[in-house]
Amino acid sequence: MTTRRQILAVAWLALSISPAMAADPVPFEQAAFDAAQKAGKPILIEVSAPWCPICKAQKPVIAKLTKDPRFKDLQVFDIDFDSRKDVLKGFKARMQSTLIAFKGETEVGRSVGETQPEWIEGLVEKTL
Repeated sequence: MTTRRQILAVAWLALSISPAMAADPVPFEQAAFDAAQKAGKPILIEVSAPWCPICKAQKPVIAKLTKDPRFKDLQVFDIDFDSRKDVLKGFKARMQSTLIAFKGETEVGRSVGETQPEWIEGLVEKTL
């Protein structure tokens, strides 16, 4: 049985989530990616590995960009390099630290090993 306190806690949590949180990276799921493409959303695929120092350098840059109002609709999908080889093959991504930008269903750019904030921002701007 759901108590009033539980209902209020869930309602408060739902109201406290900011729109910027929607742009935080989420693990890649094909259905969510397909839906974002069909909706014409700007999309960034982030191929990363927990042991990769370049990936660790990219993450704060991407996090900062997702908070920028220009990129409020950006969908960021994270693909784990070590465990999602099936998905990587579909994207033709051979290395961790690969970033792939989509404008809806069209790939508009990609980079491998890039850590310069200006260059990553330039790639993400292509999704708009």
